[in-house]
Amino acid sequence: MTPSSPEAREALNAAMLRMAKGDRRALEEVYRLTNVKLFGICYRILGDRKEAEDALQDVYISLWRNAARYDGKRASPIAWLATFARNRSVDRLRTGKVRRGAVPVDEAAALADGGPGAEAMLIDEERTSRVHACLDALDEPQRSAIRTAFLEGRTYAEMAEREGVPLGTMKSWIRRGLYRLRECMERGE
Repeated sequence: MTPSSPEAREALNAAMLRMAKGDRRALEEVYRLTNVKLFGICYRILGDRKEAEDALQDVYISLWRNAARYDGKRASPIAWLATFARNRSVDRLRTGKVRRGAVPVDEAAALADGGPGAEAMLIDEERTSRVHACLDALDEPQRSAIRTAFLEGRTYAEMAEREGVPLGTMKSWIRRGLYRLRECMERGE
């Protein structure tokens, strides 16, 4: 079973549902299926291997505590988990304990245990292409804000300051952009 196969995605979804019911073995399976991808996200944002490992541990602790909140109808398991990883990493940056390090995505993937293909774990080529096509269809402020927030791990406040716009405007750009992105993905454009 390859990491991006439909079988792997289904196994992850089933493990998430079992974990929500308190199944500890399901947590092990979720970890096995996602740790490389989530480590890559943490490392990309934090730029420090030890900090990324600590953030990843926080992700799985938080996941165990909040597993019952997972709703497969609202988000794919990997999207939900990637949000956990991003948020934990950004939280570490906000505390001031970690200085941001710029790490190219391909380097983060190569350093993760899964090797060069880690960044693509559980996301097939077709879906990735569709996400990029839908992102490209957004207005520039929305597209740029979403990419910066989710791929670089920047906070809304950092982005608003950098763009010279009010924080509420930045939040609106992202909220509207994510809504349009979701609509596009659901249509399968």
